[in-house]
Amino acid sequence: MADLTPDEKQRLHDFAEEIARLAEHHEGRWKVQTSDSRILVAMMSPTAPHGLNVVRLRRQIEAQAPEVVALNDTNMHDPATGLTKIPDLMVITEEDADDTAKTVDSHDVLMTVEVVSPSNSLDDIREKIGDYPRMGIPVYVVVDPRHAEQTVTVHSDPAPGPDGLRYRKTVPYAFGDTVVAGRWTLDTSGLKGYPADW
Repeated sequence: MADLTPDEKQRLHDFAEEIARLAEHHEGRWKVQTSDSRILVAMMSPTAPHGLNVVRLRRQIEAQAPEVVALNDTNMHDPATGLTKIPDLMVITEEDADDTAKTVDSHDVLMTVEVVSPSNSLDDIREKIGDYPRMGIPVYVVVDPRHAEQTVTVHSDPAPGPDGLRYRKTVPYAFGDTVVAGRWTLDTSGLKGYPADW
């Protein structure tokens, strides 16, 4: 979105919000997100293992830091870039949770977690590796329960470089490892992989 003017960023954000309002009136649940000058619309159909993984991570995060909440499927927006995302989990202090706002300001977010869906080609996840540092997200955790992978990758330390603002540290883990993500330590032994036929 670096090529868009502030007015164009605002119009893109407003248009994405209008699409999200329309999607609410249709059957099923939809995610409406923006990336660069595009609006991405996807129908949400989480599976039981996906939902269990999100809940198990959420419980661990909140148990280690009582002052935070881990919100799931909640709109997050960055006014500076105009980007809007809906992560599986976003961690913020309860003090920063504004129950009157339509979206969470991305600069209040301490960490995001995405759990790869069985049908996700990882395009969305990879795109967020570029977008989240620009939105001010200090730690981004990607959980991949697909049968061939079953990994957890922690992206952190966003900093500018010749390729722009990017995460400069990436640490891969396997399911079963103890994962260090920012100030959190996550036990991944209870995470569920997807069946091989998915």
